[in-house]
Amino acid sequence: MPEAIVIGLGKSGVAAARLLKQEGWEVELSDSSTSPNLLEQQQELANEQIPVKLGHVPDLNNTHLPKLIVVSPGVPWDIPILVKARELGIETIGEMELAWRYLQNIPWVAITGTNGKTTTTALTAAIFQAAGFNAPACGNIGYAACEVALKGTGNREQGTEYKTQNSVDWVIGELSSYQIESSVTLAPKIGIWTTFTPDHLARHKTLENYYNIKAKLLKNSQLQIFNGDDVYLNQVGLNHWTDAYWTSVKGADYLIGEKGFYIENGWVIEKLSATSAPQQIVEVSDLRMVGEHNQQNLLMSVGAARLAGIEIEAITRAVREFPGVPHRLEHICTWEGIDFINDSKATNYDAAEVGLASVKNPTILIAGGEAKAGDDTGWLNKIKDKTAAVLLIGSAANAFAQRLEQVGYSNYEIVETMDKAVLKSAELGKQYQASVVLLSPACASFDQYPNFEVRGEHFRELCLQCVHKMKE
Repeated sequence: MPEAIVIGLGKSGVAAARLLKQEGWEVELSDSSTSPNLLEQQQELANEQIPVKLGHVPDLNNTHLPKLIVVSPGVPWDIPILVKARELGIETIGEMELAWRYLQNIPWVAITGTNGKTTTTALTAAIFQAAGFNAPACGNIGYAACEVALKGTGNREQGTEYKTQNSVDWVIGELSSYQIESSVTLAPKIGIWTTFTPDHLARHKTLENYYNIKAKLLKNSQLQIFNGDDVYLNQVGLNHWTDAYWTSVKGADYLIGEKGFYIENGWVIEKLSATSAPQQIVEVSDLRMVGEHNQQNLLMSVGAARLAGIEIEAITRAVREFPGVPHRLEHICTWEGIDFINDSKATNYDAAEVGLASVKNPTILIAGGEAKAGDDTGWLNKIKDKTAAVLLIGSAANAFAQRLEQVGYSNYEIVETMDKAVLKSAELGKQYQASVVLLSPACASFDQYPNFEVRGEHFRELCLQCVHKMKE
């Protein structure tokens, strides 16, 4: 039995195994699945002397037990093997926690939330990088956290501090509830909480469990920034978070407490204490991305930068140059005055509602995939307000059709696949003189795609093909 077992052969699991190997551990990777892609990775890792067992669950009935089990983010924390490992006293941690142990001498900005965290993470990293810091984005976007640890630790001798001109200055981490749940000691310099709405309840069971997991990260952070415009976070407000920095796009009067970041007269304003004078930081119009939610993301990113001591000039430059995030209200192309927009990252009702609120109407909406639990009321109301027609794909199509009927919306069609949806959307877009064709699924992708990125890329390819044919 090896000293350490990594469960889950995703990007994070592979990075964790490589980090452990570099640090002198005897390590084995294990994944209950198998596929041609996994077999290819198995061979690649075998060349690095990292054994990989596919279609396999580790056996903990052995007398020689591992000292450590590291879990990839996608592996549920309560599967039998992990419950047993903890009962046996085997240290069991997530990949993010492993990375933290090798990077804890470096300050972290850790961003969590139901929605908004990817854009906030990417924009925060862009600002820190514009200020001259080596500040990689990692976790749910960019690198796996252990990849950053591999770069940040180099081939140092154990017990010696590693520092070169290429070493990491700040870690900008996007953390899902899964990654926080499996992190024991992670304590960021700055913690950001973007939004809080029901999500991942199939895994976390109750809203209270989900909240407490997110709250753990913020409690462990030295400085905290909250989106004060989020209804749930606003309600818990000062009762739970007495010393936090709050944000609001609505102005100084809506700021919770006496310090934070807000928008007034088209500017992001900072107020760092009850006695400090408000200061203009950056014009909101410098941000290219549409939607009030992106102004909220801007406030939190600017807040992190200012708390890290970054100058206004670097912030302004980064905000002006920031292109946005792939798969989140990403403009693909325009044909006959119709904008085709990829919002594949909208994997729940709240994110999809925000997507619809951010685009012009009338809209042709493509929705569906693998449905999640949650309150669809706001999303359905937004569909009635903004869309000329809805095209339904994936395993949720029939259930979504029933819900649309129940709220009195009948202009939908079940088309099943993305290929059919894009072709039909162009046709309907012209028919209804629509401003936008929007892919904003309100669903996970796993019924038809490996992840939301692949779904978004497929939409992009189909849109470009479709528009090319139309122009011929």
